[in-house]
Amino acid sequence: MSNRDVAKLTFADLRPAEVIDVSAMPRILRRVLGLAFRYPRHIGIASLATLGASALSLFLPRLLGRSVDQAHGLLARHVAFGAEWHPLAISAALILGVSTLRGLMRMIAGYLGEALGQNVGYDLRLAFFDKLQRLGFDFHDGIHSGDLITRGMLDLEGVRGFIGDGLQRLILVVMLVGVGAVRLFSTDWVMALLALSFVPIVTWQSARTGLFLRVTWTRLQEKMALLTRTMEENLQGARVVRSFAAEQHEIAAFDTDGNAALRIARYRIGVRALSITAMQTTFYLAMGAVLWVGSARVQAGRMTVGELTEILAFMTILQQPTRQIIMIVNSAARATSSGQRLFDILDREPLVQDREDARPLVTPRGTVRFEHVDFAYPGGPTVLHDISFAVGPGQTLGIVGAPGSGKSTIAHLLPRFYDVSAGRITIGGEDVRDVTLDSLRQSVALVAQDVFLFDIAAAKNIAYADPLAEEDRIVDAATLATLHEHIDAMPQGYATAVGERGVSLSGGQRQRLSIARGALPDPAVLILDDSLSAVDTATEATLRAGLRASNQNRATIIIAHRLSAITDADEIIVLDEGRIVERGSHTELMALGQRYASLYRLQSVQAHEGVEPGDRTLDTASA
Repeated sequence: MSNRDVAKLTFADLRPAEVIDVSAMPRILRRVLGLAFRYPRHIGIASLATLGASALSLFLPRLLGRSVDQAHGLLARHVAFGAEWHPLAISAALILGVSTLRGLMRMIAGYLGEALGQNVGYDLRLAFFDKLQRLGFDFHDGIHSGDLITRGMLDLEGVRGFIGDGLQRLILVVMLVGVGAVRLFSTDWVMALLALSFVPIVTWQSARTGLFLRVTWTRLQEKMALLTRTMEENLQGARVVRSFAAEQHEIAAFDTDGNAALRIARYRIGVRALSITAMQTTFYLAMGAVLWVGSARVQAGRMTVGELTEILAFMTILQQPTRQIIMIVNSAARATSSGQRLFDILDREPLVQDREDARPLVTPRGTVRFEHVDFAYPGGPTVLHDISFAVGPGQTLGIVGAPGSGKSTIAHLLPRFYDVSAGRITIGGEDVRDVTLDSLRQSVALVAQDVFLFDIAAAKNIAYADPLAEEDRIVDAATLATLHEHIDAMPQGYATAVGERGVSLSGGQRQRLSIARGALPDPAVLILDDSLSAVDTATEATLRAGLRASNQNRATIIIAHRLSAITDADEIIVLDEGRIVERGSHTELMALGQRYASLYRLQSVQAHEGVEPGDRTLDTASA
């Protein structure tokens, strides 16, 4: 929807049924209410307090009408202020007492309703975050993080708001209109029809406007989500923006999206103002009709002044709850659309999860085997074909190949971020699909090229897998990654925060800290997925020596573009389009004189000329 289109929004154009699944509303709202009924004490007392406040609200017009009749009678008889005014004083005291009690009931209902909403919000927040932790890479690969944040915050608030406030408003309106209508019709059906004539019109207008405002709110959310995503990406890519002098372009793009959001917000304000004006006009027309007919009846002696006052007071009390139908419909519609988006995530089951009979990994330090493994991403073509290899404790396997040849896919299959399409992967003879994910991933450490660091102390980043690790172990892991001296020289040493995503560190330092994080828990299998690419050759040599010394009891898999990182591997496999096309030790592959040998010679020339080998060198060597 363009900015110009926003200025021309109409109820028909938005087609609310396409934005809000009205047919799903009962099902979604029943489920939302089910969350509230986990707290029966809160919802029970809050409902009783709301009913009590409604009953007292209905009682007030009766008291007020009786007081007017009492005062009118005394004045008609020209009774001086004195003892005969005592009943009127009692009525006034009753009005004050009932009003106070009604306020207390509303306070209790409001407090418990809000507490109920917050409890449900807490439960949903934990359930949503827990689900995000358990859903696999296949899910996270296909959805933007900004959308998940929107669901976990704005949509969750939509569900919480309906429970905390919408239910009370609904009970209040039903009670006042239902019981009040019975009271009025039992007294005078003509006056009842006049007094309640504004209710269906206001109800229809409120429901229509509430649904329309919900639709426009959904559109506004989409624009705000886009603004959030733009700001998030701009902040994360601040260096790129500055490097290419693209500030004005980013400002213009943000202004365009912000202007679209502003147009929708202004339109919402106009619709709501017009709706409120129409409802108020309808109410005052109905009140005028009641006064006109009621005055005639008072003059004819068919109605007392107090009875007319009672009807007018009831109409005044009923006006605000009836107008709140717009909020009830809006809240219910928002809870429906928000709940649907939340439940869409909560109802998902991870493609990769523990089997019912899964058991902990018994021999984590056994031999890792890929046995005729094929793999295809969900809905995609096969990217690995008949991959077989073995690497035992104390051994190192090197993997090389052109970008897209399947190297990182192999790294992701071993800890079961995805499941194989055919064949099997075993550790110590146990199929990884038969063991628990926790025990498997505690035994397999993956250090990726794209490093993510938390904005916490360097020591806590290193000890992420074992927060209770002793200081000596943290220092040993940093020393293994040749990072101890740099961290020790920081202002607060290992307590120094590394900044968002490790911004205070260089690319090589971030990779080395990631290696330290992977090495600290002493995993049975260590996978380095091109995690030495940003490290200079001298540091790489020191790192390789440290890894060799510490790898006596673990299987190590090194995926690399720079072949110097794997020349001392026990076996090297060369991938091409998901297939193993060469395998052997460095010496054997050099003697073979094919792809690996060509690539190694090319990288040696580049290193001699001071050029770092890039991702395309394997393609160049095989051309």
